[in-house]
Amino acid sequence: MTYRYRIALIFLLGFFIDCINIFMSAITLPAIAEAMQVSSLSVTWVANSYILGLTLIIPLSPRLAARFGIRELMTASMLLFAAAAVLAGSAESFPSLIFWRFLQGVAGGLLIPAGQSLTFQYFQGRERSKISTIIMMIALIAPALSPMAGGSIVDFAGWRPVFYVNAPVALFTALLAWCWIREPKTTAGEAPDLKGLLLVSLTLASLLIALSLYGEYHNITGALALGGLMLFSAGLYYRHYRQTPQAIIDLSLLKNTRLWLSVAVYYAVPGVFTGANILAIFYLTTVLGLSTAVTGAFMLLYAAGAMVAMLISGAVYNRTGAGRLFIISLLLHSGGIALFALTDSHTPLYFIGLIYLLTGTGGGIAANCAQTTALYDFHGAQLNKASVIWNINRQVVFSIGAAVMMTLYQTLNAVAPGQAFALTFLGGALAGLIPLVFLVRPQFRTSLKPAEEIIRE
Repeated sequence: MTYRYRIALIFLLGFFIDCINIFMSAITLPAIAEAMQVSSLSVTWVANSYILGLTLIIPLSPRLAARFGIRELMTASMLLFAAAAVLAGSAESFPSLIFWRFLQGVAGGLLIPAGQSLTFQYFQGRERSKISTIIMMIALIAPALSPMAGGSIVDFAGWRPVFYVNAPVALFTALLAWCWIREPKTTAGEAPDLKGLLLVSLTLASLLIALSLYGEYHNITGALALGGLMLFSAGLYYRHYRQTPQAIIDLSLLKNTRLWLSVAVYYAVPGVFTGANILAIFYLTTVLGLSTAVTGAFMLLYAAGAMVAMLISGAVYNRTGAGRLFIISLLLHSGGIALFALTDSHTPLYFIGLIYLLTGTGGGIAANCAQTTALYDFHGAQLNKASVIWNINRQVVFSIGAAVMMTLYQTLNAVAPGQAFALTFLGGALAGLIPLVFLVRPQFRTSLKPAEEIIRE
């Protein structure tokens, strides 16, 4: 195996571990909630803490790779990931589980940016598109297979082994990184915006904790206090952004229609689906009585729909334009989530499978179209800044989507216990349609017109 393919293999293994860890752990949430005696809202912090760790460390990864060496960084990240996985699986208390999950996120966030950058250095032009295709395939295969695999493990051995199985693969990846990578250390370059990063993290954490306080404990005072802290830290970041030339998030770029609409669609589709999927896991296992393995297997249909949708939307994107594809994706995705409200203990499995297939089709169109559209207008230095916004957004939407949906469920469950699941699914479906308010306006349709029309002009 040539050197560049060894580099690619190391990165793809790390990326695969990160993907399966996100989706495989989600299927364990009902079992963890029961074992740790925490609510369905609190248990989402198993996912939220991991994503917070990713968000915090991703912007620092290139700087740390330059400072310590990319071989050392990638090896250390996988060793830390393996250790945190074992410690998370061994956690005896919920706070300790959350801490080790946060550390897992930090470890995963160290490897992904540095590994992708190094891999792309060795694959240029058409070869880079081939590697990108493999990355997208992994991003689809992992969510498809890991919930079913994780569900089978939970059914037969409990939730703890789901975390343990990450360790051997992470240790193997660390060994390959140490033995194979031969890269010289580079100049550290410009220091990262640590102050901005901390303010962004504080804003996100305050929002998530405020939602938890209100949804689980109905603590309005605490939720308002945390909401005030969120607004205060957001205001501090805005002032910091105005005074700092290289702020971590360049807010001026959000004036670009393609970028901010893509961000909005990502909240409306992957964000809403993350929350709806976690809610569905609880609903299917605790209310409908399905096994964890069967519940996880439905993600195979979601991935199948997403894969076909990505291929089709990629082929027609330049002819149809982003606007039409966004509208179609929102309608399909929200329609699928709304159908959950019609299910009960007598609903046949094929109907639930059709729901996942429908949401997967809408989700695949939205994700592929948003990924293509978000950075369409940027080049050079602005492209790097826009990429930071987009990559942070891709992580954050999962946490916010899960927190908002579970908070809505807890709130509705307090006033209408028998209808809480159905009403929450309907609320998520409506939230997923919000970007339509902008997409149907003529000025936005002009901004998102097909590339073929732009060329003719």
